Amino acid sequence: MLESSFVPLLVAIPLLGAFVIPLLSKLWEGFADLVGNLVSVFLLGLAVYGLVHLSTGATGIVYKMGGWLPPIGITLVYDSLTALVVLITNLVVFPALLFSTRYLDQYTGRWKYYTLFMLLLAGLNGVAISGDLFNMFVFIEISAVASYALVAFGTRAEELEAGFKYMVMGEVGGLAILLSVALLYAKTSTLNLADMSQSLAAGGHTTFFWFALGTILVGFAIKMAMVPFHSWLPDAYLSAPAPVTAVLAGVFSKVVGVYAMSRVVFNLFGLSRTTAPAFFDMLVAFGLVSIVAGGLLAINQRNYKRLLAYSSVSQMGYILVGFGIGNYWGVVGALFLVVAHAATKGLLFLSARSIERSTGTRDIDSIGGLEKSMPVTAWSYILGSMSLAGIPPFAGFFAKLLIVLGAVASRMYWLAILAALFSTVTLGYLMKVIGKVFVGRKSTEPTPAQESPPMILLALVILVVVVVLFGIGFQPVLDWVVQPAAEALFGGLAYARLVFGG
Repeated sequence: MLESSFVPLLVAIPLLGAFVIPLLSKLWEGFADLVGNLVSVFLLGLAVYGLVHLSTGATGIVYKMGGWLPPIGITLVYDSLTALVVLITNLVVFPALLFSTRYLDQYTGRWKYYTLFMLLLAGLNGVAISGDLFNMFVFIEISAVASYALVAFGTRAEELEAGFKYMVMGEVGGLAILLSVALLYAKTSTLNLADMSQSLAAGGHTTFFWFALGTILVGFAIKMAMVPFHSWLPDAYLSAPAPVTAVLAGVFSKVVGVYAMSRVVFNLFGLSRTTAPAFFDMLVAFGLVSIVAGGLLAINQRNYKRLLAYSSVSQMGYILVGFGIGNYWGVVGALFLVVAHAATKGLLFLSARSIERSTGTRDIDSIGGLEKSMPVTAWSYILGSMSLAGIPPFAGFFAKLLIVLGAVASRMYWLAILAALFSTVTLGYLMKVIGKVFVGRKSTEPTPAQESPPMILLALVILVVVVVLFGIGFQPVLDWVVQPAAEALFGGLAYARLVFGG
């Protein structure tokens, strides 16, 4: 039945695309663009279908590979949290690949780029639907290896250096995850997430429990560039092709970092603020360090892409704080910020590349007055900045408001004040870019520039519409997408009952 058989297609279709693109590109190079974009459209349709199916009242879909029952066979699980992650992944990838059709005019090896992008997409979708801890690791590594190659795709010295640094840090994180997987398998004799969660629950919070959790979280912390593991991020985001940066910043860190972490903490180890308050306080602490460090590092940047890279570190801190608060509003706010930040940061990095394409520079102080010559790009950046800074009525405002409400509900008033204050820091460094790059000074001539090609502008407009709709349509997004995902996390070991049909 389509109700369950669509789940493996989320991985099978991009893998098929990665196989077909090199073959068809021997006939005509344009097939790479065509196949890549058709795959992204099809996957976005599947993501919407899955969300609609769950909104009819289904608790989730469990697909048993080869008909083997869990925990013996491999299972793919599609619940409300998976639906949220698959939706934002393919919602950002679609305009990123549209953008790529013109962006790649400066490169050779177009089919190689799309093949790697399909592998990246297959890995991201695979992480979201995997019901098996080892297969989750495998999909993390598939997406990671593809992203290493894409970061270094231009093969210039600085790009190769950034790709190598990213690869070294990424594989250290991968080894930490693999070590934890091995320890958990040795202890529980299973790799199925649901089966493993029941074994861990029966064993209690032993020293082994916390060591295995800490080890796997170090791996996820590196993948999401949490301070102090963020050193790879600025150079990687700066050197990667713009569509790749949009996906890395908007989606990759959310899927292989935030999603995997939340799935493991809530549904595998079965933790909550009630059962492990010290652990959630630690998440708050690391989140605050990321908010402060990322914000302060972004303030002094002259390169607007590096500024956006450091702002990603800061925004990741808000997500960690939301999860660390641990109550309903905090987790809902964190998940809503995952949705808002994915679309917003994708929009900002694509807009930044549109500016660089036209002006030939990333230096904030070297350009100005682009609002009139590049109106679509300018307003795309401005609207994205307003959402990222938490200005109403954009999605970022509601996400951060929910996190603040979560802090207030937990009587962490100091945390609510700090979170609100550092939103003004975000607004400050983004307004610096807007004031210098787009408005400019009256005493200086505007930088000569012309608007980007229609396909690039179409990608920007799509993301602008998404960002605006997520804000104006805040309540439907909250009701249909975010709250069900939060309930899947708060269900804890109910994930196991879904998999086993109880």
